[in-house]
Amino acid sequence: MIPFEEVKVLDINAEHLGVPTSRLMENAGKGIADTLQEDFQIEGKKVVFICGTGNNGGDAFVAARMIDRKCTTTVVLAKPPEEVRSELSKKNLSKYNGDVVVGADPAASEIESADVIVDALLGIGVRGEIREPLRTFIDVINSSGKPVLSVDVPSGLGSDTAVRPTMTVTFHDTKIGMNEKNSGKIVKVDIGIPEDADRFTGPGELVYYPHPADDSHKGQNGVLLVVCGGPFTGAPALVGLAALRAGCDLVRIAVPEKAWQVVASFSPALVVRSLEGDFLNPGNIDDLLEMVRDVDAAVIGPGLGLEDETLKAVREFVSKLDIPFVVDADGITAVAEDLSTIKGKKCIVTPHSAELERLCGKEPPRDMDERARFIDSFSRENGFTVLFKGAVDIITGEGRLKLNKTGNVAMTVGGTGDVLAGICGSLLARNVAPFNAARMGAFLSGSAGDLAFEKLSYGLTPEDVVSEIPEVLKTFLKT
Repeated sequence: MIPFEEVKVLDINAEHLGVPTSRLMENAGKGIADTLQEDFQIEGKKVVFICGTGNNGGDAFVAARMIDRKCTTTVVLAKPPEEVRSELSKKNLSKYNGDVVVGADPAASEIESADVIVDALLGIGVRGEIREPLRTFIDVINSSGKPVLSVDVPSGLGSDTAVRPTMTVTFHDTKIGMNEKNSGKIVKVDIGIPEDADRFTGPGELVYYPHPADDSHKGQNGVLLVVCGGPFTGAPALVGLAALRAGCDLVRIAVPEKAWQVVASFSPALVVRSLEGDFLNPGNIDDLLEMVRDVDAAVIGPGLGLEDETLKAVREFVSKLDIPFVVDADGITAVAEDLSTIKGKKCIVTPHSAELERLCGKEPPRDMDERARFIDSFSRENGFTVLFKGAVDIITGEGRLKLNKTGNVAMTVGGTGDVLAGICGSLLARNVAPFNAARMGAFLSGSAGDLAFEKLSYGLTPEDVVSEIPEVLKTFLKT
């Protein structure tokens, strides 16, 4: 089963891999048409398609065109044709040569004389109260007593009222929440989505990217706390700058006092506060917890060093955190000594191979598929998201698993991991769930690195990767 939102992810990733949405819609329409012929024996009968304005309706327009010569068909639109939302759906409606009527009253009349009803009124992801005129359409379908075939999901599923179909033809995979009680017999149809569209990250992951509201103001789009640095000063700045480029409003960096002036000098956009001491220590915890009150997420680890007091402070700090956070670099060394400090928390841990072994207490398998299963099991056991950094990244959490192959060998340069941590932290600060933040972070970071490599080849720096993050967002975000 897949969540409703993943349908959009798969569609976009499929197109990115060379399978256009037009082909997917054609295949979906054929799946509907074949099901009508095989399961409802429609030859010589009347089939009425009740269609909404989205791609769900577009799939039905294709099906109506395909069966038009084998039976009598009518398309009933919930709204006028000019309100059909996508150009592709409009194009498929124009190819249909049968009768088209608009409105609930004609729908009732057409349904009365129908042998089979196709419900293509609403697609995935509907929530809350169904409003008119859609509510009336659902009531008319349910009270008809006629066989009903729903397209992908029963219209209204997940809301306060829904179509109760005889059968649902669903595409690619069953959607979460569907069962025989609310969907009738469920028929899965392969519409040609490539396996890699589901297995690997792509621009489709960005359907989860949080677009700012038009009337939002400073701080409403994420405030991130970066607890990094001390012996190393570049890491906290890279984390902070990457977070800002990924879209959060404010970055507050807490570093030991000997490092704060250097870190602050990297950019006036970074708000830097010094912590007492030359390195992070348990005496800083109260100050850090005070800062946490005014932020939405945190990144802990890069550049902190491996002093015993620092590692102890990291464990104490994360054990008390109740906001989402990223654990990276030296922070991983700290929590590896006591995983209970982060177990079950809304966090992302970002190990490379040696750090993964440290976390798990044993060497992970070398085979990629076996390694993915190993990391998935570790993630499920401990209840947090893992973003394993490798030639192919492995992202697992919340019962999900995804691979990422964006990025290139030039990104082995020091600091690119800090950039990834900053992107993930930025997304967490904007209320993105850890698994989605991790898979988006991996795709964004790798894609930014690929753009930098195209321009600079070998010898790129982490700052070059940071500078390309907005270009990736500009290229792939669906506004």
